[in-house]
Amino acid sequence: MIRYILTGLLIITPAAASEMVFHFNNPSFSGEGWSSHVLTIENQEYTRKMKIIEERKAAEAKAAADAKNTNLAKFLNNLESRIYATLSQKIAEQLFSDQGLTTGSFNIAGSEVFWESTTDGIHLVITDPGGLTTDITVPLGSLAI
Repeated sequence: MIRYILTGLLIITPAAASEMVFHFNNPSFSGEGWSSHVLTIENQEYTRKMKIIEERKAAEAKAAADAKNTNLAKFLNNLESRIYATLSQKIAEQLFSDQGLTTGSFNIAGSEVFWESTTDGIHLVITDPGGLTTDITVPLGSLAI
C-alpha cells in the first residue's frame, strides 16, 4: 500500500530539468580569467629561474669560501701578513730613523714609492704600474717618536 502511494506521488511530482551546457574550467580554453592565468604562469617561471640563479650563486660563493678556508690558504695568508708586517716595520724604521737619510725609494708589487724627509714631515709619492700617482705628507709633529 505504501508502495502505491509513493509511486503515485512520484508520478504526480513535476519533473524539472535544464539544458546541459559544457564549460571549460581551464582559462586556456575558455578565455575566462586568461590574463590572471598567464600572469600566474609567468610569475611561477620567473620565481623558478631566480631560485636557480640564487642557488648557483650560493654554490659559487660556498666553493670560493671553501677554497679560502683550506690549511694551505690559511698558511699562505698568515705568511703574507707577516711578510707585509715586517716589510712595513722596516720601511717605517728607514723613514723615521736619524741615520742622516733624507730621501729614498722602494718598489712594492710594481708600485714605486719615493719618500723625502722635510722639516714638516715625510712626503711620499706613490706611482702605481699604470702611472697614477698619489702624494701623501705625514706630519712628524703628530707622531710620538
